[in-house]
This record gives sequence, C-alpha cells and structure tokens, in this order.
Amino acid sequence: VQLVESGGGLVQPGGSLSLSCAASGFTFSSYAMSWYRQAPGKERELVAAISSAGGSTKYADSVKGRFTISRDNAKNTVYLQMNSLKPEDPAVYYCHARVIMVYWGQGTQVPVSS
Repeated sequence: VQLVESGGGLVQPGGSLSLSCAASGFTFSSYAMSWYRQAPGKERELVAAISSAGGSTKYADSVKGRFTISRDNAKNTVYLQMNSLKPEDPAVYYCHARVIMVYWGQGTQVPVSS
C-alpha cells in the first residue's frame, strides 16, 4: 500500500488549496479514505473522511463548511479542497487508509501565512 500526498503550499488566510492523495497497492474503491492533520505540538486529528463509494462524508467541526473531501475511484485518488483557510489550519496533512492495517502517506505541509 502506498499513499502519496501532493498539493501543499503556502497560502494566505482566506485562501484556498487543494490536496491530492494518490493511492496504490490495494483495491481503492473498496475502502474508506481519510485526511488527518497534525500541527506542531498537537496530536494528529481527523479532518475529513469519505466512504468507499464517496456517498458518505464526515468532517471535523473545525473545518465543516470550509473543506470538502472527494474521491475519484477511477484515478485511485482522494482529494481535500480547503477554502477560507484560517491561521489555525496550518499543519502537515496526511492521507489515511485502513486496509487491514493502518497506512499513512508521507504528509504534505500546509502553512498559512499570517
């Protein structure tokens, strides 16, 4: 199993950014996927999750209405669209899959300039 995130970068508060996670090594369309984030000195937290077919999603209260998780099972890719970024959003964002055991991507940095 391999998860490779991309799309991180510096943005201004109020800006937008889209993250991608390309998955391989398993039947992507059969598994739910999630995005987590970890800020310095804080525990890793769930940001958003999406069901295997994409019909069900859930979000952390802190990002509801601003972030959107989606997936393209034909491309084995899960996305996180982040809008209205706030100064409290900067973190390393990780793609997550539980395929018998838990797998994480390498993470992508999302710093937000103040």
